[in-house]
Amino acid sequence: MQENGVVNEDLVSRERIVAVDGVELWAEEFGGPGHPVVLLVMGARAQGVQWNDGIVRRLVEGGRRVIRYDHRDTGRSSVVDFAVRPYTVADLASDALAVLDAFGVERAHLVGASLGGIIAQRVAVTDPLRVLTLTSLSSQPLGTDTAALVRRALEGAPPGPGELPPPSAELLAALAATLPDPGAGLEGHLALRLPLWRVLHGSVLPFDEEEYRAMERRVYERARDLTAGFNHTLAGAAGGDDTAALASVTAPTLVLHGTEDPMFPPAHGEATAARIPGARLVMIEGLGHTLPTALDARLAEEILRHTGDREDAV
Repeated sequence: MQENGVVNEDLVSRERIVAVDGVELWAEEFGGPGHPVVLLVMGARAQGVQWNDGIVRRLVEGGRRVIRYDHRDTGRSSVVDFAVRPYTVADLASDALAVLDAFGVERAHLVGASLGGIIAQRVAVTDPLRVLTLTSLSSQPLGTDTAALVRRALEGAPPGPGELPPPSAELLAALAATLPDPGAGLEGHLALRLPLWRVLHGSVLPFDEEEYRAMERRVYERARDLTAGFNHTLAGAAGGDDTAALASVTAPTLVLHGTEDPMFPPAHGEATAARIPGARLVMIEGLGHTLPTALDARLAEEILRHTGDREDAV
């Protein structure tokens, strides 16, 4: 994104820094102030700009006011000393509400990807009056013990009775090989990250290396500390949420999930939809655990359809 706030020639953003509990969060909004708000919540270690500009543009053209932001420990937001000030998913959910407050938004359509889906689910449970609709994308049910799934997979043990499947063995190997090296420079960073994106992308849709290279270059250039995002894993491991709480969600819910997701295999999306009353599950053929621009139109279309199902208020 250019420093003048122009993502491209026809999409202008308004940026601000949101202060919450001693942390500063970078955020930006697009679209008309009178339009219903869609808050885009990214996943673990991911920056708000990893919501593709193509998705944002299509949502704005569809009559939505769109807000995206950097979680604490990502992008231009504050880097936190986790040992001194540990935080949980509950705190990340509070951050999302603080972003809405800063933009003067009482109620919003929440769209969360991966960890962002879990954060959005939590807000729908704890603050239902703030949520117009919920969209959980490439995620899993709130309260799932992912760390235990991964631990058992690394030990070679199958999932226990009623447990969801772990990430694929190929992905676990790729994740283990991609610990960041702060001294590697941009090219070293790209060489480390691109093999991981190949696995996350899945094997069905064509892999556009230049697309992922450009995205990672943008991430690298914006990051205060590329290693800080690993604190999100610690935050998620802190637990404290109960999957049964999803039965209390009253917001109309859409669950979008990829048929090729190696991080949260399709059973995770199915379980999320099954545990939220009235949720609608849409499986996206060929989608892995990324947001390839080739699917911008499809994903935006699904979000626009879901967020247009009822009268909205800002």
